[in-house]
Amino acid sequence: MTHTVSAASKNSRHNQYLRVFALGFSAFIFNTTEFVPVGLLTDIARDLNVPVASAGWMLTIYAWIVASMSLPMMMLTSRIERKKLLIGVFTLFIVSHGFSVIAWNFETLVASRIGIAFAHAVFWSITASIAIRVAPAGKKTLALSVLATGTSLAMVLGVPLGRIIGQWFGWRVTFAAIGIVALLILLALVRLLPVMPSLFSGSMKKLPELLRNPKLMGLYLFIFLLFTAHYSAYSYIEPFVKQIGQVSENFTTLLLLVFGGAGILGSIIFGYWGERANTKLLMSNTFLLLLCLVVLMWSVGNLWGISALLVVWGTALMVACLAMQVKVLNIDTQASDMIMSMFSGIINLGIGAGALIGAKVIHFSSLEMIGYVGAVFALLALVLMATLLKKFPALR
Repeated sequence: MTHTVSAASKNSRHNQYLRVFALGFSAFIFNTTEFVPVGLLTDIARDLNVPVASAGWMLTIYAWIVASMSLPMMMLTSRIERKKLLIGVFTLFIVSHGFSVIAWNFETLVASRIGIAFAHAVFWSITASIAIRVAPAGKKTLALSVLATGTSLAMVLGVPLGRIIGQWFGWRVTFAAIGIVALLILLALVRLLPVMPSLFSGSMKKLPELLRNPKLMGLYLFIFLLFTAHYSAYSYIEPFVKQIGQVSENFTTLLLLVFGGAGILGSIIFGYWGERANTKLLMSNTFLLLLCLVVLMWSVGNLWGISALLVVWGTALMVACLAMQVKVLNIDTQASDMIMSMFSGIINLGIGAGALIGAKVIHFSSLEMIGYVGAVFALLALVLMATLLKKFPALR
């Protein structure tokens, strides 16, 4: 009798909602760890005795591993039972954070980040389908929305909070805190998730067809250029505002919070106008992002100016990214999993390229130039999109 009640309890809607929100917290913690070094770059560089530009390699290596391994790892793990796979992913994630905490030099820290990046690649290839399977009946959209919210909150709360912890207790404690929170989420998932055999029935047969699609490849090139533009400057925004703008530690944290909050504003704007004005939103917000990068150097000396710029920049990036997501999904609705896996990979390629280009600009020129170099890539993205829209009217 007790066993029956327990089984019924596990399948209750209450437990189903808890599963979805546990996965939302998972999305939050995985995305926080990818971006939190942006807010800690100066401290990490100083502590491990490397230049800030070299510390930026952490972002590049991480992003490129996620980009290159997402699709292969999705195929390699396609037959593994989903709960067991998720537990394995979290274990690798937590252990790798332990190595980040005790890293005795920069190379050790990068090695620990590589472990986290592999966990990240697998996590994002399976989480959306798990969330849909465990969600209450009729709540699949809610499940995906909770994952998206967790991702957004990583920028809004995760990065600034990680920076605050790093300011007070040191950057190693930030990584330790992420590992501890991940352990708590893992314990919740072990308790809440049912056994879920893999339902993967796809194959790589669709891939050559997608790779030969000129519209899709054009859109992927655009998103690569857009994120390269963004991360050429954003990867080094913390040392930029502190060194060039002479902004205090606390105000730097506030600026990161402002940027993350602007992402939520962007998603609200897209929610209202995304369906009926997708192309207009995409072009106008790409132009706004270009403009922000051009005037970044001019605005950094004024606290109100840099704050307003980061609001516009964060909003524009989110709107452009969401508009692009709709466009790529409309290319082939039968291959949405593969298209989104590649989309995520391309974004991470752009993140890695941007962080690397920013590092080279700082090394060979100066920190002041990162906005201008990012603007060049944003201009290329804008020209490319105008060309694609002219060549393929269906994209409009």
